[in-house]
Amino acid sequence: MQVTNTILMVRPVNFRMNEQTAVNNYFQEEMTMGNEEINVKAQKEFDDFVAKLRNHGVNVIVIDDTEEPDTPDSIFPNNWISFHNSGTVCIYPMFAENRRKERREDIFDVLEQEGFRIDNIVDYTAAEEEGVYLEGTGSILKDRVNQKAYCALSERAHEELFIEFCEDFDCFPVVFTANQTVDGQRLPIYHTNVMMAMAETFAVICLDTIDNKKERKSVVEHLKKDGKEVINITEEQMYHFAGNMLQVIGANDQRYMVMSSAAYHSLDKSRRETIEKHCPIIHSSLSTIETCGGGSARCMMAEVFLPKA
Repeated sequence: MQVTNTILMVRPVNFRMNEQTAVNNYFQEEMTMGNEEINVKAQKEFDDFVAKLRNHGVNVIVIDDTEEPDTPDSIFPNNWISFHNSGTVCIYPMFAENRRKERREDIFDVLEQEGFRIDNIVDYTAAEEEGVYLEGTGSILKDRVNQKAYCALSERAHEELFIEFCEDFDCFPVVFTANQTVDGQRLPIYHTNVMMAMAETFAVICLDTIDNKKERKSVVEHLKKDGKEVINITEEQMYHFAGNMLQVIGANDQRYMVMSSAAYHSLDKSRRETIEKHCPIIHSSLSTIETCGGGSARCMMAEVFLPKA
């Protein structure tokens, strides 16, 4: 299946702007308030978001972050771990050294207590020693039904390791570069899932970020060949995290497209209606998390596809 009804999320205790990720995450911005106030606001946004998901019947497993070690970006677990329907857990190499501290084995115990089965762990973290990174479902967008994986190359998504992942998980690799304008320069977007979202019957994508016309054409051809309606968003909408969405299953097998309120309000009526043709939208205000963290709704949700024990 492309989508799941179970999401793992990590509630932050020391959320703030991470100076180690800001070097190539151009979505991050400084805020005038102190770190303690930032964390309190982020916790409120997190709790409201979880409550909305649960009210729609999504099974959300909340893990509390710990005071030590210091992990300002723990709220984005999808970058260091993914859970697969084969019973495999995959652990990924991270660009920022302080993000590597987010990896916690006790999360496996929680999932097993929740009735999920873990048969195998694939660990790519040794690549960090060579300066090679691949940041989970931030870097990799899987079309699980059609066994394809899409990846926008960047400092956080190395092509060789992505190809290795595709071989290990039997996926066809669709590789491209997505850029954004920073101080007049076109620079790689740090994560694929900021400019692209994959749902069962459609894909949301900012095609203007793929400057290479051949690569852009190839991506569109793959999506259309697999029966996806392509919903193209503007770069301005992408900057409001309109590419950072995730489709989930709620009560009565109902599909929902989940995004932040900033993303929702950046979309014009036509694009909203196109998405709603496929499924209703859930949106929640994540402004503090988006501003300081440079990530949004999709980054906060690690999908659990593990089989039940």
